[in-house]
Amino acid sequence: MSELTRKQSNRTQRAHRVRATVTGTSERPRLMIRITNMHVSAQVINDETQKTLVAATTVGNKKATGTLTEKAAAIGTEIAKKAKTAKVSKVVLDRGSRLYHGRVKAFADAARAEGLEF
Repeated sequence: MSELTRKQSNRTQRAHRVRATVTGTSERPRLMIRITNMHVSAQVINDETQKTLVAATTVGNKKATGTLTEKAAAIGTEIAKKAKTAKVSKVVLDRGSRLYHGRVKAFADAARAEGLEF
């Protein structure tokens, strides 16, 4: 197995491990975060109805500047404000295959500061 294949396999395995325990309901939808090399995306998803309630991303957003950590914090603030307007106050965080550290932590802290509970 090549190094790249092993890394991708391990990442997929970690993501499946998190998703096995995290599901979104109508009372507590799932807050999913996706971080790429250049952008940050977040969605609030109700897994029972398989619907995205609110979404926010830095793709095409001219205001999102700075480091990726700053972009993650800005998206955390934006998704929390949109969730409030959609009457969602409690969520469960789906961090995917990433550790709760750095960019994911900045995102979560900004969302908590705006009033989301998880």
